[in-house]
Amino acid sequence: MDRDRLELDQLKRILRECAGEEEGIDLDGDVLDQYWFELGYDSLAVLQATGWIEREFDVVLDGEDFDDADTPRRYLDMVNRVLADRTTV
Repeated sequence: MDRDRLELDQLKRILRECAGEEEGIDLDGDVLDQYWFELGYDSLAVLQATGWIEREFDVVLDGEDFDDADTPRRYLDMVNRVLADRTTV
């Protein structure tokens, strides 16, 4: 697994492992700009996925950035920005 960038397929797998997948929700569809609640995930599910990402990618994500990370696209942007900053140090 590439530890310098989080891709959508990885995020979907992590979400499924940490919080499952709600019946009737197709994570394999066009989900990038859907809000977490539309995908059947609450803040606890996102926090569980975040903890997994922090451990696996050996990174600390700032909780203040989560308010803006309300869709998979914004969440990936947030995580990948932190990962990119880590690699440039």
